[in-house]
Amino acid sequence: MTESLIDKVETVPVGVAEAGDDRVFVAVHGAGQTGWYGPVSTTVGRAVEAIGPVVVGASLLDHDGLRPRIRAAVPEVSDWAVGAIDCAVWDLHGRLVRKPVADLLAPGRRTQAVPVYVSWLRLDLSGSTNRGALARVLEEGWAFTKWGLRRRPGRSVAAEARNLVAALADAAAVISEPFAVDAVGTWSPRLAAAVAGRLDQPMLAWLEDPLPEHYLRVYSQLAAAGVPVAVGERLRPDEDLDTLLDFARPTALTIDVVGCGGLTRAVEITTSVRQAGVPVYPHGRSMVPGIHLAAAFPDDVPAVEYRRQWEPRRQLLYAEPWMPKNGLLPAPDAPGLGTQPRRLR
Repeated sequence: MTESLIDKVETVPVGVAEAGDDRVFVAVHGAGQTGWYGPVSTTVGRAVEAIGPVVVGASLLDHDGLRPRIRAAVPEVSDWAVGAIDCAVWDLHGRLVRKPVADLLAPGRRTQAVPVYVSWLRLDLSGSTNRGALARVLEEGWAFTKWGLRRRPGRSVAAEARNLVAALADAAAVISEPFAVDAVGTWSPRLAAAVAGRLDQPMLAWLEDPLPEHYLRVYSQLAAAGVPVAVGERLRPDEDLDTLLDFARPTALTIDVVGCGGLTRAVEITTSVRQAGVPVYPHGRSMVPGIHLAAAFPDDVPAVEYRRQWEPRRQLLYAEPWMPKNGLLPAPDAPGLGTQPRRLR
């Protein structure tokens, strides 16, 4: 394929109001084709518009050079904006060569389907758990499930910790198979330490992002106590990944493919953690590029997240929705990423 350059970058609002703030698509034009990524928030869309001129003239085949080009011109730009453009360029590349992006990442791949785990974080185990809702989700046949486990104010940190541990035990009695929980960054370091001293739950696959930042000392304490922890959704492109792995010793790395700087960076992360034996479970807000990552590297990416509350509405924005069945998504087989919007406004 001859060298082709990016001609234009723009954003396009798509869909209807009930789809929420994430209804902006990024369009990258070049070589007579258009590559798409979305939906992203209006805030990310504005950042994309601001850096679009920096991308014009770049090779649409030089994925490794795109992020440094943007960073050199606009050092403080949003990682999400960089990632959205990166993914749109991958979509354009795939369309031009008439191959799924997963095939560009791993030529000769033979993946037939991508496993999916489901999350429902609004159904919070630390609150008034709806056991019927738990049972219904389990019957849908996902690889495994993930639920919220947010901090609930109590009379003391010790009381809060006891309540969280009891909530996990109650949920395990219903779920009766390994499950994950996400604290959504709501815990304090003291609460995390208190839970670590009390937690003995064999059904817990992982505790995700208990702290609002990567507090390495606290994550090291959790690892020493044998608590399975997942981190990565807040991973920045320039963060020292080796240090995070050394201190946190995570059970899983839950990167956001777009938020970490794009699919190009996500591939770098996935291959770099392979030697450490840490599996990658892509965050559901960037599910579609996560599907391509999993299809290309099935041994490193065992499953992608499907956000049960939000994803069905997001899929209404796509020309070809991605619909899981029995805990599986079809492996990509169409050119590009499969992120073309359904209709324009």
